[in-house]
Amino acid sequence: MRTVDPLWSSAQARTLVDHQDPGGLIRMGRVGRGWRQADLGARLGCSASTVSRLEQRGSRTADLRLLRRAAHEVGVPPHILGAALGLNTPPATRVAAEGPRCAKEDPMRRRTLLAAAGLAAPAQLLTGVDDALAITPDPTGSTVPLDTRLAWARTLFDAGKHADLLGALPGLLADAHHGARSRTDLAHARLSSYYSLAAQLLVKIGRYDRARLTADRATVYAELSGSPLASAAAARELSIVLRHQDQQGAAQRLILGAAAQVEATGLTTPARSAAYAQMLCTTSYTAARAGNRDQALTMIREASRAARDLPQQAPAGRLFPITPAAVDLYEVGVHWALGDAGAALQAGRALHPDQFPTAERKGRMHTDLGRAWWQWGKPEQTARELLSAMRISPGEVRDRPAIRQIVGDLATRHPRVSGVRELAAATGVRD
Repeated sequence: MRTVDPLWSSAQARTLVDHQDPGGLIRMGRVGRGWRQADLGARLGCSASTVSRLEQRGSRTADLRLLRRAAHEVGVPPHILGAALGLNTPPATRVAAEGPRCAKEDPMRRRTLLAAAGLAAPAQLLTGVDDALAITPDPTGSTVPLDTRLAWARTLFDAGKHADLLGALPGLLADAHHGARSRTDLAHARLSSYYSLAAQLLVKIGRYDRARLTADRATVYAELSGSPLASAAAARELSIVLRHQDQQGAAQRLILGAAAQVEATGLTTPARSAAYAQMLCTTSYTAARAGNRDQALTMIREASRAARDLPQQAPAGRLFPITPAAVDLYEVGVHWALGDAGAALQAGRALHPDQFPTAERKGRMHTDLGRAWWQWGKPEQTARELLSAMRISPGEVRDRPAIRQIVGDLATRHPRVSGVRELAAATGVRD
């Protein structure tokens, strides 16, 4: 523990952190100050019963800011609160390999992988995100409009600049929270979008515990905004996190519900039609990862129909930039997840990078095809696709644990295949 206050280095505090009980930490800090629940409530502007609920183990308060404010009032250090929320010392991360096989990484291996992945100062960047999620930093004072900064952040993600976006996240979230003090629907929707983007990034680099927290918050603020599209985006990110955390049933229920809510809007605008097609794609892939072949294939066919009238290039700024080609790329992933490499490659036979507007999507096309070739036992074609992805968007290969695993397997089992040494050197993978 980094704090010098003996209260937070005590055995009781360590136990509460180990049990991920932030409410218990707040209770311990309050009692240590000699305060009643009503005393803390007076400082927070809430009732004693609200404080009581806040201190209960396992409680989930919709107002996450209240939790942070309470922790600040009773003196819980940010890194202690972050650890109790499961941020600073996450459990072993599962790294998806081919099919259901998973490999567990210990903390040292995770740090080594991130360092090798080219993320600048990964420990410091992740600690900065952890601290910002525990207690929102002060606003940066930037005069650039929040929508402009959100577009810039999405550009970083689309370009595969994961380290740059990680470094920017604390300030972006701080300013979005400051903007949400207006309590308008638009401000809440904007804040939800920031958290959804954070969840996308954290899933991309395999940090699923942090992604779960940001996706939860995206959901909370989307609900406050009343926007069906913001709610759909948040539900999609949360379902993806649940899938990575092996909660397939919950992921399926969540994304099916989100698709139904979008459909209930009547799909009266192109943006809502695009959102519906995207929900169906995610539903299909989620079903495929759960082994539900019939539902997966039914949903991807329905997604193709829903996307039929969408433009070949999505308009700039659209929340769900789905296109017919993007649905075809999802179909590649669906068949791969179902274990049918031949069908996956057949679905992707007509795809080419020019159909996708961003480096992230172009790279994803190549990595998805590479996964299918690897599943089929074709190392030469696998290496060719992953090299293409690396040259377009290095982060798609360097920073994604599942793809790094394939590179590692190539280096170990097929070191003489053309391109494997280049891939291993670029990603820092050792055989």
